[in-house]
Amino acid sequence: MNENLFTSFITPMMLGLPLVTLIVLFPSLLFPTSNRLINNRLISLQQWVLQLVSKQMMSIHNIKGQTWTLMLMSLILFIGSTNLLGLLPHSFTPTTQLSMNLGMAIPLWAGTVITGFRNKTKASLAHLLPQGTPTPLIPMLVIIETISLLIQPMALAVRLTANITAGHLLIHLIGGATLALMSISTTTALITFIILVLLTILEFAVAMIQAYVFTLLVSLYLHDNT
Repeated sequence: MNENLFTSFITPMMLGLPLVTLIVLFPSLLFPTSNRLINNRLISLQQWVLQLVSKQMMSIHNIKGQTWTLMLMSLILFIGSTNLLGLLPHSFTPTTQLSMNLGMAIPLWAGTVITGFRNKTKASLAHLLPQGTPTPLIPMLVIIETISLLIQPMALAVRLTANITAGHLLIHLIGGATLALMSISTTTALITFIILVLLTILEFAVAMIQAYVFTLLVSLYLHDNT
């Protein structure tokens, strides 16, 4: 057991060079493509899941919003596969880094806001001031709504970082406790191991849910601006 709980979150290095780029590119190799007329079961399952998610997520959008379909599907595949690969032993999860999550959240959020100001300028500005606001409260509410708009990408990034980091820390702590209890009480160690297995299953679900939530919120921001 590592003395420092956050050792697994340190960016891996080789010959003084960070390996984050290779780790980020690796998930793209896990999604095979086929030029055959009849696909195998893996590709058929992959296409069915993508069609299901895209139909559910993009049905609320108009034609302009549906042009983002490819980007949003690529986003959910990348975040989901990265989160799942991070559950492997001795692996590094890029989505535990706030800087990387901000690097995804800020450009996507900015793209939706810019799209809104280009296509619906009056409606976008109207979001900053609720209808029927008393005149003395107008300056305060405009400031509050502007701040709430600007913290949206930070909320996206912090939510993803906190959920993935918390799950990894819990698995690390319970795994270390299981090893320590094996020499003290076998029964207690067995109970702890069962909890560890259940937590790992939960983390697989959390990995997929967080990818879906991140992409869904970006989709909702896009819907508000198209």
